[in-house]
Amino acid sequence: MFFITYHMKQSKILFQISAVTRYLLIFLFTYTGISKLIDHDNFYTSIMLSPIIHDQASIIVWLIPALELLIASLLLYNKFLQAGLVCSLILMTIFTVYIAYMILFMEHLPCSCGGVIKELSWSNHILFNSFFILLITVSLLFSTPHKLFIAINRTSRKPV
Repeated sequence: MFFITYHMKQSKILFQISAVTRYLLIFLFTYTGISKLIDHDNFYTSIMLSPIIHDQASIIVWLIPALELLIASLLLYNKFLQAGLVCSLILMTIFTVYIAYMILFMEHLPCSCGGVIKELSWSNHILFNSFFILLITVSLLFSTPHKLFIAINRTSRKPV
């Protein structure tokens, strides 16, 4: 009985972490997506300063905010939660790899983040993204509560 109670509490905590992660991601992607659209000219300038992606700047300045807002929309609906979490994980991983590459191989580090997130140092940015990658991974593993199956006797309707 103790194991069942402990397991149920653990599952409930993991489910709550998943719910909090979901809402944090909705806020994060909505905020950064809208910030990039509002401050479009600065976002475009930052992308143009990047030696890696400047050739695709005209596409990226629209694609990234659109993806962020699309992912936030996916996370709003239970039906698309798993897809939203997977897309979040992919996008955050790409951002983190890009930042790591820039830190390791580039002298000039233009930040194309939206809003107050662009105020983070590069190392703090990697920590921030890594924290979200960890939360997303946990959420993917535990995004639906695991229900304990209880067999019921058909005649007495009491648990067996």
